[in-house]
Amino acid sequence: MQTQGTKIDFNGQNIYVGIDTHLKSWKVALYHDEIALKTFSQDPETKLLVNHLRKNYPNANYQCAYEAGFSGFWLQKALTKQGIKCIVVNPADVPTTDKEKKFKTDKIDCHKIARSLRNKELDAIYVPSDEGLEERSVVRLYKDMIRNRTRQKNKIKAILNFYGINYSEQFKDSKSHWTISFCNWLKSLQLNTDAGTWMLDFYILEYAHSNELVKKARKQLQILSEQKKYASMIKLLRSIPGIGLVNALTILTEIEDINRFKTLDELCSYIGLVPNTNSSGDTDIIGNMTNRGNSFLKTTIIEAAWIAVRHDPALLLSFQKLKSKMETNKAIIRIAKKLVNRIRFVLKNETEYVKNIL
Repeated sequence: MQTQGTKIDFNGQNIYVGIDTHLKSWKVALYHDEIALKTFSQDPETKLLVNHLRKNYPNANYQCAYEAGFSGFWLQKALTKQGIKCIVVNPADVPTTDKEKKFKTDKIDCHKIARSLRNKELDAIYVPSDEGLEERSVVRLYKDMIRNRTRQKNKIKAILNFYGINYSEQFKDSKSHWTISFCNWLKSLQLNTDAGTWMLDFYILEYAHSNELVKKARKQLQILSEQKKYASMIKLLRSIPGIGLVNALTILTEIEDINRFKTLDELCSYIGLVPNTNSSGDTDIIGNMTNRGNSFLKTTIIEAAWIAVRHDPALLLSFQKLKSKMETNKAIIRIAKKLVNRIRFVLKNETEYVKNIL
């Protein structure tokens, strides 16, 4: 009597998995060391993918990759818990042919990820801890609330300008705006019609609501800053001119671990304080700042640099020298890099910054 053969076993062999993630489905491409195996779509559930791999390629060495985006890092962490190696990559770092750029589909995207993973052409980006991600979100939310409140202020002032409403004498100075008395003055204003007055009152109410949200977010920020892991580091960072509470928390939550950057250049590259370059033969073209990088950190550091030059004589001296050689905006970027150097030194050595040191 004929019996079944031996069960398949992929022990010692590699299966490379490229995942193109979307809200309602994933497009998945599987590669072996030698050939492309298959492409399929599935619901966005890790269990389905894990079961498929273990059923069809038992005991293989599974390696997965997907592009950073809206799905965050939960997929990487879920697969890692299942014992499957998974990395998250910067979409701009996935090698892409000209044809793939012009004919972009989910199938092409997952294939190029799997192919590049097999060819060892992908570098993983840093995966923050769950705790770090959520604390980072609190800081980002606070800044979003600030931007939203600013939009409400601008809307109200635009209405006043549009209808030719002049500020009363006590509010001629913009420094007096948005105080309690200023808001009461706004509420007392009447336009020509009931509809217009209702519209203005609605915008004032919207501003008041956004202001309350800012206060709530600020309170949560204060609670976060008082945690043991942040309190001492915030104190050290605030010894650097230009760094306040919000900037310090932004730096700490966005970087999370300063020791993951071996050099200052690596940290500047992560932030985005490096120029685009184009070298060919004997020609070297240095362009403007790269679009890559952490936009939250980049904005924070540049804003802090503008404040720092007004409060740190050493940085002011450097800024004046740089301005004599280049445009002001380019000079402040050089100051921002110096500021990053100070931040890195303070965090790595856990020591306060000393002013007036070049």
